Amino acid sequence: MGDRIAGLILISILLIVVDIYIYRAIRSVRPKWTNKKHLTFTYIWWGYSILLIIGVFISIFFNIKFIFRTIILVAFFMTFVSKIFILPFLLIDDLRRGLIWAKRKFSSPKKISSSLPLDGGGSIPRSDFLIKAGTLVAAIPLASLTYGIISSAYDYRVKRKILYLPNLPKAFEGIRLGQISDIHSGSFYNQKAVKGGVDLLLKEKPDFIFFTGDLVNNIASEMRDYQDIFSKVKAPLGVFSTLGNHDYGDYYFGKEASAAKAKSLADVKTTHKNMGWDLLLNENRRLKVDGEEIAIIGIENWGAGRFAKYGRMDLAVKGTDDAPVKLLLSHDPSHWKAQVVPEYPQIDAMFSGHTHGMQFGIVTEKFQWSPIQYIYKEWAGHYQEKQQQLYVNVGYGFLGYPGRVGILPEITIFELRQGNLNSTNS
Repeated sequence: MGDRIAGLILISILLIVVDIYIYRAIRSVRPKWTNKKHLTFTYIWWGYSILLIIGVFISIFFNIKFIFRTIILVAFFMTFVSKIFILPFLLIDDLRRGLIWAKRKFSSPKKISSSLPLDGGGSIPRSDFLIKAGTLVAAIPLASLTYGIISSAYDYRVKRKILYLPNLPKAFEGIRLGQISDIHSGSFYNQKAVKGGVDLLLKEKPDFIFFTGDLVNNIASEMRDYQDIFSKVKAPLGVFSTLGNHDYGDYYFGKEASAAKAKSLADVKTTHKNMGWDLLLNENRRLKVDGEEIAIIGIENWGAGRFAKYGRMDLAVKGTDDAPVKLLLSHDPSHWKAQVVPEYPQIDAMFSGHTHGMQFGIVTEKFQWSPIQYIYKEWAGHYQEKQQQLYVNVGYGFLGYPGRVGILPEITIFELRQGNLNSTNS
């Protein structure tokens, strides 16, 4: 809790410093807006910032309705981002003014008067153009983020992929696997839209389905209004699921064990059961079709770096040596390179989520980019390392920012085929 408060105080101070810097720049080019006779702009500028900072503290440390918390936090985020976009223009302007000042100081008076722009008092004015340009540029992320909330948060897209597996039994040729990930039910505010995504998944008629973790944001009760909707996610060969880093309650109750934290996790597990999903906790199942089998393996959250490692691969793979194909559900894609590839070469394909594609970026058939790629090397789509494969789903829901820009919520449909890994994935 102390770290949380310290972090918020630091961010708030930074926002105030940025506010002062921008306010002083605006006052220099629009003095009428801030003089004693016209204080409306001043009141709006500082009133909004102060109320926003107070609102953030209230939303985090007090139990208020989710929709209000979301509005406050998103307004804070969008305001902060927009103001940060203005800063480079102001810094360029200050650099320009500094160069003019230096040239004036070290040049002859005659040269200064003939070549440098001065106002009546001999000071160096700010560039009205640069401030206007900065304001225009700052409006771009503001408009994009607003559009991402209004239009893209529930704009579910089906991605169809062919998954080639060299040792796939003939009975599984053409079998369809669906994957969703990162529901984050605590962020939802539109039940009808969420149901629309479920209907879209079921319309694809997958033979079996994977859910790769993060059912909730923090606590089990977040699924109260959505359990019935996701209970409709069914498939003839079953729905298999695993836990993600948010399901354990670490971000709400803290990392230390407590009765409340244990109960919430138990309730999350019960929710999977109530929905008819087969939750795999460091264990495996045999999927049978016409007398032939493949192994479905599920591991609890295992994240490289700072994320918790609850997973036990040694337990999860136990008894699967004879399975011709082994498919692994593991929430965090960093697990693939950190442990699966070097230690478990028998795993044919791993299915993950976790990154959300940062809910911001560009993904096309031939090109993809997001700031998240500087944190995760494998963050969206299909990857291959020798004879092993990874697929990272960018998520069904959202967290924090209640929208998506460029990285739309994903439903993945795989068609299983027997074939060489060098075959084209489409």
